[in-house]
Amino acid sequence: MVQGTQMRRHLCGIQTAWTDAGQAEAAVAALAGAIERDGVGHIIVFFSPAYDTEALTAALGARFPDIGITGCTTSGGISPAGPIDRGLVAIAFPRRGFRIVAGVLTQIARLDVEGAATTVRGLRRLLDQGRPDGGTGHRFAISLIDALANAEETVVSAVAWALDGIPLVGGSAGDDLAFRSTVLIHDGKAHRDAAVILLVETEFPIRIFKSDNFEPTNRKFVVTAAREEERRVYELNAEPAAREYAMAVGLDPESLTPMSFAAYPLAVKIGGEYYCRSISRVEPDGSLTFFCAIGEGVVMTLAQPRDIVEATRAELDALDTALGGLDLVLGFDCVFRRLDAESRQVRHRIADLYRRYGVVGFETYGEQYRSMHLNQTFTGIAIGRVEGR
Repeated sequence: MVQGTQMRRHLCGIQTAWTDAGQAEAAVAALAGAIERDGVGHIIVFFSPAYDTEALTAALGARFPDIGITGCTTSGGISPAGPIDRGLVAIAFPRRGFRIVAGVLTQIARLDVEGAATTVRGLRRLLDQGRPDGGTGHRFAISLIDALANAEETVVSAVAWALDGIPLVGGSAGDDLAFRSTVLIHDGKAHRDAAVILLVETEFPIRIFKSDNFEPTNRKFVVTAAREEERRVYELNAEPAAREYAMAVGLDPESLTPMSFAAYPLAVKIGGEYYCRSISRVEPDGSLTFFCAIGEGVVMTLAQPRDIVEATRAELDALDTALGGLDLVLGFDCVFRRLDAESRQVRHRIADLYRRYGVVGFETYGEQYRSMHLNQTFTGIAIGRVEGR
């Protein structure tokens, strides 16, 4: 595990810094001592839910005045040196080579879709206004969403519509599997029941991506009773949900844990492809709560994991080849992938891959990719090497 405070400057000019400091003010002080602030335009921070969020936002504002700051709580950070179970990871984007605009969508549990689309279109106009004459930069969008608002599908649909072809990736904020409070920060304020959207334009080559490591089996479940607004399933195949799921995977319903859900994911088929719909927890009444929207009549398929190390290696190798070398990967990695890797005792091998390819990011409660909200997936933006900068 990471210890102390470190910083790395990438070829594109981005600085990544990370610390395992136990208190918010100490963590920000460590970052301020590591990051060279001249020329920095925007900083994204992924931080432990153990930090006092108000103290963190105040300290960031005091240490990095006149710099845009956005971030969220996590279920673990990913630094270029390895995983961070407690602490803070920061990505400092330079003004040279990157232009970033950002905004907040509020009250997303009751999202005004037209209002959200108007906000995103306003961000696009801001990005257009600052574009150099004849500019042909590559564009992408990042979403950070309060997972406990249960609104990712609505948010992603509205945002993707308004982006009009700009690709979107992102992650849902976590809180170390406590499911009590996930928090976003943006420009000195803490937000709940909200989403932050960043639009980025860069002159560097990029690829967005998604990777998973599961494949469908022949075992099917039909959701026969559910409360969609709560993402809660009461019956599968007309049987109590937890019991039916546990019987299918050969476990005792009383012994189901996040490790169980990570090892035996469920998936739905959309447009010919399977997408994970991960279970977050068993409720006392034997119902199952999910990380994604789920409703009555949905058919789910029990999936079986493939080799997570080889699947991840293949994706990063392909990105490395396509971009002529990877400089940095900003990644959003489902916390259940970490649990699965731990249960198979291969987390260190995933960490080695992430160090080799310069992955930085956080462990999420859900991932966004284009117009989809996903689970048990690794999504992100890969930035290619440009020598001589």
